[in-house]
Amino acid sequence: MQNRSAGLRSWRRTAIVVVALPLVIALAVLAYAWPASRIAPRDLPVGVVGANPAGQHAIEGLERSKPGGFDFHLYSGEAAARSAIKNREVYGAFVVTAGRVTVLEATAASTPVAQLLTTAGQQLAAHAGKLPVADTTPSAGTSHRPATAKGAGKAAATSRKPAPVTSVGKAVAKVSVDTVDVVPTSADDPRGVVFSSALLPLTICSILIAALVALSGVPTPGWRRLIDLVVGCAVAGFAAYLVAQGVLGALPDQPVATWAALSLTLLAISATTAGVITLIGPSGLGLSAALMVFLGNPFSGITSAPELLPKAVGDIGQWLPPGAGANLLRSTAYFGGNGAEGHVAVLVLWSVLGLAAVALGRRRTATVPNGGPDSPAVAVTAVPLSPESRPHSHAATRTSPESVAHGTGTAPWTSGS
Repeated sequence: MQNRSAGLRSWRRTAIVVVALPLVIALAVLAYAWPASRIAPRDLPVGVVGANPAGQHAIEGLERSKPGGFDFHLYSGEAAARSAIKNREVYGAFVVTAGRVTVLEATAASTPVAQLLTTAGQQLAAHAGKLPVADTTPSAGTSHRPATAKGAGKAAATSRKPAPVTSVGKAVAKVSVDTVDVVPTSADDPRGVVFSSALLPLTICSILIAALVALSGVPTPGWRRLIDLVVGCAVAGFAAYLVAQGVLGALPDQPVATWAALSLTLLAISATTAGVITLIGPSGLGLSAALMVFLGNPFSGITSAPELLPKAVGDIGQWLPPGAGANLLRSTAYFGGNGAEGHVAVLVLWSVLGLAAVALGRRRTATVPNGGPDSPAVAVTAVPLSPESRPHSHAATRTSPESVAHGTGTAPWTSGS
């Protein structure tokens, strides 16, 4: 029988190694690689300055090049567009005038989006350059900067040069492209690599904190576990900030708010993991790790933007703590906290639910009902019987191990114990 049981365990281990683990690895690779392979703009909010014909041509050109890729917001002037970028209402804006396309972008919001907007601005300039001069002439009251010349004489000579002529005999405009980074990344992290690389270690450390608190094996009151989670995440968030900003310089603005964002992100993941472990046992650790690491991280859009991922993936990612935490960290570190309200709400919700599960779950498992679910717990204390109180009349005579060892024969052993 023992050999048969050992054989079954051996085959089960083989099935796990040969079937289960490769399947888990394949799903993990798919979760990370598939969203990255489908990056494209999907209702990406961008601004267009002005309602003149040039602006309308810009919108039409972008719609033709990437149908459904942009969500356009019209602004009356460049100052309004800049304000919208700083408030995280749009990722960038196009200022289209006669002979010039100015791309307003924010690499701090997303470096890939900034590159995408730069490419789109070059396409707009190429498209506008094919239009007749009359179509790109600004309306009354619209000003534009003339091209810089080294001298007045050269400028005058340049102004007298005839415009290029198309095959149908119509003059066309020569359009230049300017790029302005309204909210740049830190000079120490120009590509945002440090920022985007920090999310996965934060997620793993959060799960480790939860595992240490929930699986310590030491009987601990629920309130003590709550304090351990909150204080541990606060200290870990401070340590992460010291490394990310103090050493690497990747989180330049609002140190207190940025530290709070790091700590809240850690708490949301840790509290959720500890709560799941408390409710369903040690298997909750694997379930939480799968949710946060294999869904939360690749669906967060931290390396690109949520609007560049498939629609469902981007939406799910922003409702999970890693995605909400990444965007909250962008808001505090670069945008003065603008656009942080929704992300704070998501993280607080996960934190409250997780902490409630830890507190209520520990309370339920620590009490033993007597007579029903609503009756109070009864503490049972073992009291040793004195020699006088032992029921010798009903005792059975047995041989105790101690008496056998000392050769004293038998000793009374109560049967009522």
